[in-house]
Amino acid sequence: MSDGDSGAGGRAAPSVLASLRSLGASAVGIARTRLQLLANELEEQRARTLQMVVWGAIALFCAAVGILLLSAWIVVALWDQYRLATIAVLALIYFAGCVAALKRLKTKAAERPKLFASSLAELRRDQDLLRS
Repeated sequence: MSDGDSGAGGRAAPSVLASLRSLGASAVGIARTRLQLLANELEEQRARTLQMVVWGAIALFCAAVGILLLSAWIVVALWDQYRLATIAVLALIYFAGCVAALKRLKTKAAERPKLFASSLAELRRDQDLLRS
């Protein structure tokens, strides 16, 4: 009887080992897929950030030149009567704009989207499937 038991145990061990290997290979495959998704999201975010920085710099440069020229035009147009008052009012307007922009920047920095949201959702779904 002990021969039959060891034979059955011998047959069961390789099938369990094969199942564990298959499970391990599946886990590695899932992890590889998720890491590829994570890398894709990271690359997309990097490209998006670079585009935003470039377009923001272009917009900032154009706005600065436009504001400078408009300010010069206003000061020259009012030079005879109100030159100092005009310069003071323009300076106050620019400082107020700076304060408003800094407040908006602080708000936007706090509202940034969650990084790797798709990858985390996929990992949660995998976890739920493994639990059920």
